[in-house]
Amino acid sequence: MNSSPADSSGDAPDDEGPGPDGTGAPVGRRLVLTMLGLGAAGLVAAPVLQRAFESGLGAVADKDPTGLTGLLPNGGGFRYYSVASSVPRKGAADYRLTVDGLVERPATYTLDALKRLPQTRMVRDVQCVTGWRVPGTPFEGVRLSALLDAAGVRSGAKAVRFTCFDGTYSESLTLAQARRADVLVALRMQDRPVSHAHGGPVRLYVAPMYFYKSAKWLSGITVTDSVRPGYWEKLGYDVDAWVGRSNGRDDAPTT
Repeated sequence: MNSSPADSSGDAPDDEGPGPDGTGAPVGRRLVLTMLGLGAAGLVAAPVLQRAFESGLGAVADKDPTGLTGLLPNGGGFRYYSVASSVPRKGAADYRLTVDGLVERPATYTLDALKRLPQTRMVRDVQCVTGWRVPGTPFEGVRLSALLDAAGVRSGAKAVRFTCFDGTYSESLTLAQARRADVLVALRMQDRPVSHAHGGPVRLYVAPMYFYKSAKWLSGITVTDSVRPGYWEKLGYDVDAWVGRSNGRDDAPTT
């Protein structure tokens, strides 16, 4: 973010300006202690202020059908995008994730049921196809492969389609991509529950691909016989979205 402009009130510290020998004036002990105190307070308050800023920006973006809030800088590095004019909020009481399609045992998971399954934590850079990158972002959740194994994928299955409770967004992976160990049904992000603005309470996380593959507000996992292009892929983005090897970009890999 840009630095704040200098104060224009005209007030200045008494010791501002050069000293008699041309060097800066001596800095008093009281000023040093004050500066150290402010620095310490800033370090303590920074995470709280950052979370409040992210929450506020996310709330505004959720009600911004123009997508212009996605252009605003954020100290956390993320941009907030939604292709729907608004997205309902869901929690433990009403969240459901269905697994169906070409499977032997279709299932519906509540948020609590997903939390009871074995969790995997990984830390990777997040790379957006529009250029921004957030290094070292922790994600934690259930491996997608575990949900597919529990459902029993039928012969003839070749892909997995993801749908979202925003009512608009969709994504797909090949079955081989979906079974990678670095593809999660994520319940936690940045070491706290996935926020609504970040696609919570449950989102997809595909670590080695551009972030548009990591569908937010995940509500459906459907095993299919072919890859079906997702929302952005119908508008020209690559279906196979490996970071640095697709969409005409040469970003460093995130794995």
